Amino acid sequence: MLPHVSAAYDPHMQVQLSHPARTVEVKGPKKVKELLRELNLVVEAHLVIKGDDLVTEDEMLYDGDQIEIRPVISGGSPRFTPHVSRFTSQE
Repeated sequence: MLPHVSAAYDPHMQVQLSHPARTVEVKGPKKVKELLRELNLVVEAHLVIKGDDLVTEDEMLYDGDQIEIRPVISGGSPRFTPHVSRFTSQE
């Protein structure tokens, strides 16, 4: 027989977000893509990490899971500055 669990104990998944940095509790179970949509985040623009593992948008997340969501950042310098080697002639 399972011990009685108080209704006050509700181990939702802990979701750590950045930009702005914050932690929210979300009730599971749900797929990664459902979680992102619920948080108004674009699926293709975010990485989701469960524990230490990167997970796909179709993976299930459950109450008690520790989740981190990171935005995908790409690109480079807004200005290209050519590198001049000190070993080449400057004639």
